[in-house]
Amino acid sequence: MNFEEIFKEIEVFSSATHGSSDYDSEEYFLQGAQERQFAPLAYLVKKIPALKDVSVLFANGLIYDSFDFIGNGQFVEWYESQFGKKLTKRVSRKIYIIHMPNNRAIIDSLSEIHKAYEVLRTNQIILNGKNFPTQLGEWYARCIFALKQIKSTSQRGFDFLLEDKRVEVNVSWSDVSSPKGVKIKKTLVDLSDYCIIIYMGNNFMIREICFLDSEFVSRKFAGKGDTIFLKDGEVSSYFFSKASRHLDKVVNSSALLKFSSPTLAMKLAEKF
Repeated sequence: MNFEEIFKEIEVFSSATHGSSDYDSEEYFLQGAQERQFAPLAYLVKKIPALKDVSVLFANGLIYDSFDFIGNGQFVEWYESQFGKKLTKRVSRKIYIIHMPNNRAIIDSLSEIHKAYEVLRTNQIILNGKNFPTQLGEWYARCIFALKQIKSTSQRGFDFLLEDKRVEVNVSWSDVSSPKGVKIKKTLVDLSDYCIIIYMGNNFMIREICFLDSEFVSRKFAGKGDTIFLKDGEVSSYFFSKASRHLDKVVNSSALLKFSSPTLAMKLAEKF
């Protein structure tokens, strides 16, 4: 994929207004090399033959964010300047911004965070770090499987979608899994079609992934109470390092390999 060509077309589109077009109603917008440069996917598909659809971008390392969830003041300014109209809440709810993450900076930051966490753990200042690791693990899942993140009425505040299927993402942050297993709320499993477990090491790199059908989880592991525990011994045969089932759900294999631990990356490299 020639990103220079894509960024050039985005620059061209952003250099003029498009108030008379219907591009303002598009769902996907690509961000260019500059922060205030965007272009609708439909425009770029017309200009670049190799860019057949959005899946080509995901396969080449780009990711997307729901504008309704993250917001982007620069996009609002660009949109209203380009199309000569306000970006209404009704329109913004369906917009996704596609962009290239700064992977090198992310990996460098993770290394520094890991060092800082180790110091704070040693001094008994941090006893757990659930919030950041959970959000990072969910970001990994979004990148790898091209999940849409949408606002929800659930306790968590948002949900993930894989095409039209609801996904429950759970993050386990430790070099070794708990003997009790990964804890998932039964209600969230019942409301989803898939369960993705991101096993993340203390260094914040992915050490394993488990992708399960929610119906299978409910049928095989749900007992009494509202909590399901998935022990490694019970689900290890479904780990990505061991099984090929659901590997076809991986959209961004470069992100999977890039953010995996060296051990997992070596096991997965021959599969992609």
